[in-house]
Amino acid sequence: MKSVDMIRSGFGALLAAASPLAMANPEPWQLNMSPGVTQTAENAYNAHMLALWICVAIGVVVFGAMAVAMVKFRKSKGAVPATWSHNTVAEIIWTVVPVLLLVVMAWPATRYLIAQYDTSESELTVKVTGYQWMWRYEYLGQDVGFTSRLDRESERIRQSGERPNLADNPNYLLDVDNPLVLPTDTKIRFVITADDVIHAWWVPALGWKQDAIPGVINEAWTSIREPGTYRGQCAELCGKDHGFMPVVVQAVPKAEFESWLAARKSGDAAAAARIASVAATAGDEG
Repeated sequence: MKSVDMIRSGFGALLAAASPLAMANPEPWQLNMSPGVTQTAENAYNAHMLALWICVAIGVVVFGAMAVAMVKFRKSKGAVPATWSHNTVAEIIWTVVPVLLLVVMAWPATRYLIAQYDTSESELTVKVTGYQWMWRYEYLGQDVGFTSRLDRESERIRQSGERPNLADNPNYLLDVDNPLVLPTDTKIRFVITADDVIHAWWVPALGWKQDAIPGVINEAWTSIREPGTYRGQCAELCGKDHGFMPVVVQAVPKAEFESWLAARKSGDAAAAARIASVAATAGDEG
């Protein structure tokens, strides 16, 4: 394997190991998670922020008390250690308060988790199948399906061994020949599986990832709020070209999606690509 392949493959593995939302459309010096573009992503972000601020408050209280104790009750000031072995009131407080905090965090987390797996009332179902090393998308009930693999230019650069110019190819190894086109403001159900080994379909901005397992059908759903292009990767080590099977979702308004779907059904792939590209460009998230 060429050195540049090893670097990009290693980087892909790091992305896969990271928290999905933490890597959703990152900005320079970004330290926090990204809200994403779906309700699921926003729910995860809100749960994270709730837990974060509770931890900050606990840290302020605990380390503040430690600082006061170290300064006010230090030995050099003649402080004498207490002789009591326990305090019932204190023990009740530090038992009850953590339990209440856990309930406060568990309540919304449980509600969000239940909502994340509720695929009822979906308006569209997409079947996703992982292969070594590409994806196949089928719009169930629409007689439309196609494969999606690493785009030809990225593949050419990768195979040639030349150093990629990221200024000219900002999405090197992150573009595909056939992106998954989805309508915005539509509840979309995914059924996800694999044909050979375990893969994982992951688009950080959507707020979830789901394993693609041979012989098993996993479910997920999304409703994308903003038109744009959202990128992801296979998040399960699946073989030597694991780092070279990206995911690209193009979210377009419903009217444009219907035009794209009609063009696909008629076999006019060029028109379908043009419709999806134009519709998604204004909100491109990279």
